[in-house]
Amino acid sequence: MKVVAILPPSEQVQAQIGMVRALFQGHTVELATNAAELEPHLPDAEVLISTAFTPLTREMLQQATRLRFIQVAGVGTDHVDLDAARELGITVAAVTGANTVSVAEHVVMVALALLRGLIPAHNQMARGEWPLPYWIAHARDLQGKTVGIVGMGRIGREVAARLLPFGVTTFYYDANLLSSEQEDALGVTFLELDALLGECDLVTLHLPLTPDTRGLLNRERLFRMKRGAFLINTARAELVDEAALVEALQTHLGGAAIDVFAPEPPPPHHTLLKLPNVVLTPHGAGVTQEAQARIAQGVIQNVLRFLEGRPLADVVVQGNR
Repeated sequence: MKVVAILPPSEQVQAQIGMVRALFQGHTVELATNAAELEPHLPDAEVLISTAFTPLTREMLQQATRLRFIQVAGVGTDHVDLDAARELGITVAAVTGANTVSVAEHVVMVALALLRGLIPAHNQMARGEWPLPYWIAHARDLQGKTVGIVGMGRIGREVAARLLPFGVTTFYYDANLLSSEQEDALGVTFLELDALLGECDLVTLHLPLTPDTRGLLNRERLFRMKRGAFLINTARAELVDEAALVEALQTHLGGAAIDVFAPEPPPPHHTLLKLPNVVLTPHGAGVTQEAQARIAQGVIQNVLRFLEGRPLADVVVQGNR
């Protein structure tokens, strides 16, 4: 069976491909780092290992006439045309939970950085300035703040748990309510989205990208947020109206921590990259060394299950090829 791994070009990946070939002994394993390198393998690939950085479009899946299984190396599957996979009978699986702790820790980190004005203060000191007056005027505690978590899946719940020691008031919005026992354990209270946005000092997004969530935070909702509030997005860029976010950051919001962009990487002239009140990271909230190890282990185990005909974990689309 031919397995093609679509992985970013890094020394670590190159070093690991030999190990992957050894694990999948008896099968052909090829490496592609982008869509152009993948294309020649499509007609005879039977298993694809993919990341969010290379879209798998309907046209590509239609070319892959022997493809039976796509294993996503991560949680999000919106880079795969799932409707096309379903129609073509291709099974798609993810690795859920592998980066939950990593993203939750990242959220707490950037929340503190935003509240303290850490990045502007650092930049001033790097220029040889002494930003104590700026720090005195802007630095705030997390304790006593009101936090809104939009999306209470694994990551949202982990964020809530990590906020408990900080003495915050936490509201959440999700299409599916938690049980009263879960709410009590996490110290959270449900609010409808618009009410949550108007109530919270800090809002963090943890929703998947779907037709219903695309553009969820439009201009009206961004300006519904409290003046001076902070927004954290480690989910998907398309959840937020980007042009409206730029406007809100310039006139209404206190700042934002942004880990996701459309496209990725963003062009160098991207307006968000130039704003002084943002904390920017390269879609890396869930890409710690530990999370990568957990994801790699999950991918290897699930591909081995497929190759050996055993039941799969974390199936998103059940195919019939």
